Amino acid sequence: MNPKRTAAPAAEPLTLAEAKAHLRVTVNDDDTLITALISAAREACEDRLQRTLISTPWLLALDAFPDAIKLPMPPALQVQSLQYFDAAGTLVTLAGEDYELDPYSEPAYLVPAPGVAWPATQAGRINAVRVAYTAGYGTTAADVPGPIKQWLLLAIGDMYERRTRSAERPAVPQGFADGLLDTYRVWSL
Repeated sequence: MNPKRTAAPAAEPLTLAEAKAHLRVTVNDDDTLITALISAAREACEDRLQRTLISTPWLLALDAFPDAIKLPMPPALQVQSLQYFDAAGTLVTLAGEDYELDPYSEPAYLVPAPGVAWPATQAGRINAVRVAYTAGYGTTAADVPGPIKQWLLLAIGDMYERRTRSAERPAVPQGFADGLLDTYRVWSL
């Protein structure tokens, strides 16, 4: 039940200018490297937190309707579509009024609207239910919480300073720096 990112975020949680200011880099020679480090740090952060930083489209596929559909990689912002293969094998899009998004839970849930039940899906069909949704804090770097951005800056600084693998020091900061993320982590059972 892992969703797939269907497109890259339109922006990164840090701008190149923010990263260069943190690194105290004033020349443009390393802009390509620093831009790549921003993306790598974002991906590592999202993996550690199990959450999306910048608004990104996701697709979740399930074999059948559960009681409530959990939308991983919060915070969920919007559901674009909820589709399923009916008993005859026809792909059907559920009307938006037939389900409700609980965006306050993290991860968010989709549940049938009051008085509505989930429909039956085609027997034996894998990925019979498909949810297209958007998750993230927002569309710009300014929408990402400060402690997460600080962790990203520390991780970028560490990777920039140590461009080769070292057995003595990890590629991303530990201890205090990782503690900056704890408030935002999605803890699994």
